[in-house]
Amino acid sequence: MPAELACIEERCRARFAITEILYNCPQCGGLLEAVYGKPAQSADELKALWRARRTSNAPLDQSGVWRYREFIPFLDDFSRVVTLREGCTPLLPGRRAAEYGGLDALVFKHQGFNPTGSFKDNGMTCGASQAVQLGATRVACVSTGNTSASMAAYASAAGLQPVIFIPYGNISFGKLAQALEYGAKTIQVEANFDQILALVRQLADRLGIYLLNSINPFRIEGQKTIMAEMLDQRDWSVPDWVVLPGGNLGNISAFGKGLRELKELGLIDRLPRLAVVQAAGAAPFYDLMHAADRSRLNAIEHPETLATAIKIGDPVSWPKALRELDASDGVVEKVTEQEIADAKAVIGRCGIGCEPASAATLAGIRKLTSAGVMRHDSDVVAVLTGNVLKDPGYIHQYHTGVLLGPTGERITPTYGNPPVVLPNDSDRIADFLAS
Repeated sequence: MPAELACIEERCRARFAITEILYNCPQCGGLLEAVYGKPAQSADELKALWRARRTSNAPLDQSGVWRYREFIPFLDDFSRVVTLREGCTPLLPGRRAAEYGGLDALVFKHQGFNPTGSFKDNGMTCGASQAVQLGATRVACVSTGNTSASMAAYASAAGLQPVIFIPYGNISFGKLAQALEYGAKTIQVEANFDQILALVRQLADRLGIYLLNSINPFRIEGQKTIMAEMLDQRDWSVPDWVVLPGGNLGNISAFGKGLRELKELGLIDRLPRLAVVQAAGAAPFYDLMHAADRSRLNAIEHPETLATAIKIGDPVSWPKALRELDASDGVVEKVTEQEIADAKAVIGRCGIGCEPASAATLAGIRKLTSAGVMRHDSDVVAVLTGNVLKDPGYIHQYHTGVLLGPTGERITPTYGNPPVVLPNDSDRIADFLAS
């Protein structure tokens, strides 16, 4: 079967050509996904091929996305690939984080090691490559930060014009600086993410701009390779749990799809349980999963969290995310601003570091083990979505005790590590260090 776009709604399942510019099904309005036939290689042959490519200097093989290209065969010409050598992100053990989370051991899959510092690069290499295949000249996204940085880099690398729409005053300067540096036309709109996305959907159709938010099915294809790489790094041993933060829910949609497909191809024999963690002030998916009626998500009009990467009140990918949680017997948890801030500081004490949204994973693990949902001896991989330098202002304010939550509440620096000022006096400095 050639690559196609398919509606995810069971009552529809309409199919469309992979080269059609579609974000939703024209027949029923449902979300779309890329579907393929089985590769020519067996599971063992794929494992050997993907492992052998690690030693190759070919650009496609040096990418932790395109190394697994048999898993994402939507391009008819791989010379169209736009790559910055994304993926190839490490698995890092965090002993102190494990203790804090109530686990015997914990490993982080750190997507902050990507070229622009977040997991968005895994998806953007595919989205930008599809834009080139379609003959697009201009691409756009709505972003709270990481998507804009990634899209700007990949679009510029591809020779496309990137246009970015961001909520005015709701983006860290570390992320905004990246978009500016990579040459994006950046428009700050006086509205929240969800309102701007609705606006840009209209503009994209009107102006012929190719949209690269996570509603784009090719973004999901790139992000699902995070699971292929994680399992490859573990010699295809499936963990008990994969835990990740939830904002627009593209990652949970991608991870679940990727894991199901890996199982269908015989590369793994079971699915890990998926756990999505949302910030308490931006947790519509948590509310949905705990509602009697799960047929409709109730959007949060004014989401509130300092973890701006997951500050989304109306996640477009929720139907896909719901499907993947059901398939994996997954769970959704929510955590407070204080819990996120403390978990972030603990991750930092492991010598790892991450952006605030990433720390929701550890905060969620702590709650799940405390509630008995997750056993202390579970084999857990927690995904860190962004680099520690994505939001340095947050870090400084936490450790110096001046960090305020979105509604003005003070965040206690439970694990604060403020800098000190001392005179140019060796005895005073020695006394301080001795104390």
